[in-house]
Amino acid sequence: MLSSNGLPAFVRAPGRVLEERLSEPRRFIQVVAGPRQVGKTTLVRQVLAGWESRARYASADEPSLRDRGWIAAQWEAARAEASGARSAVLALDEIHKIPGWSETVKRLWDEDTAGALPLHVILSGSTPLLLQHGLTESLAGRFELILLGHWSFTEMHEVFGVTLDEFVYFGGYPGAAPLASDLDRWMRYVRDALVETTVARDVLLLNRVDKPALLRQLFDLACRYSGQILSYNKMLGQLQDAGNTTTLAHYLELLAAAGMVRGIEKYSGSFVRQRASSPKLQVLNNALMTVSSGRTLVSAREDSEYWGRLVESAVGTHLANAASAGLCDLWYWRGGNLEVDFVVAAGEDLLAIEVKSGRRSKSVRGLSAFADEFPDARALIVGQGGVGIGEFLESDVRRWLRGLNGK
Repeated sequence: MLSSNGLPAFVRAPGRVLEERLSEPRRFIQVVAGPRQVGKTTLVRQVLAGWESRARYASADEPSLRDRGWIAAQWEAARAEASGARSAVLALDEIHKIPGWSETVKRLWDEDTAGALPLHVILSGSTPLLLQHGLTESLAGRFELILLGHWSFTEMHEVFGVTLDEFVYFGGYPGAAPLASDLDRWMRYVRDALVETTVARDVLLLNRVDKPALLRQLFDLACRYSGQILSYNKMLGQLQDAGNTTTLAHYLELLAAAGMVRGIEKYSGSFVRQRASSPKLQVLNNALMTVSSGRTLVSAREDSEYWGRLVESAVGTHLANAASAGLCDLWYWRGGNLEVDFVVAAGEDLLAIEVKSGRRSKSVRGLSAFADEFPDARALIVGQGGVGIGEFLESDVRRWLRGLNGK
């Protein structure tokens, strides 16, 4: 589905936010950040299309050498389009790959501020992890962050016609969606173009990782055990490379910042106890769990136990990506032998969620135990006997936090 300019006609919600901010008087640098292959470049180009000749797009990801002089040259070219009441836009993609980029951007931005030049600036990068050091150290107070997360079920259905079962299995990578009819090709694309590129370029290349083999093993483990609670000591017992719990926790944080997998902490009402808990492993896109298994959609659907794990993981991706966008906080809960799959909070609203996905009958006694300990919490069953899986995945998380009627 393409528009007349060759770009996808579908514009994600963050694109409309960016359009609105660029229509305002120049105030802040707009930073568009998120995982690889979620459409950051496409979204920026869609927005720039409305500015025609007054927009300039440049990427530091091209093969030729880029340095701070390149930034200044792009900036000067964009300045020529902005004068008086005529505003213009400069978009610099993958700018984090230029050493010392943030100091140059700060200097040029401050020059324009002092000269009242109406030049809007967009910076974009593969993940907040790649941008955060330059933003917080040099550009504090000068930017707004627009986070672009993994594609939701609603978006994948609207653009590609993906069914609920297909979304649970294939996840939400738009670039991989057209390959779904050829499973081997789809799996190779996810492994080579998404997983390997993210791990090698966004995690290992741009962070100090003393044990890269251990990080890769941890990633594989998190994909295979998505939706399950594992202590760090138990993880170490399944990993070949020697390490310690502090290293594993740090590597999970790096993988989470890259939009791959994360560890969900236990809810206890105490921050100290949460940090010390065993994490619940969670992929941030179900494609990662599927690829690690090598199963077909048919074989996955026929195995009720595995399919139940996939469904619960899909609910987890929906919640985890909402948490990454700042819409809520996310935990799990365990008391003795009783568990609650997910605990979600925003402000004073607290919600306990149990996913009943069709595998062996799951007790909801955990919800009752949680309510006894936290009487102000709401409870929600997703799946059999509760809100449908599809309805939940199509809804903003905040709807359930406020109650079924949005109150």
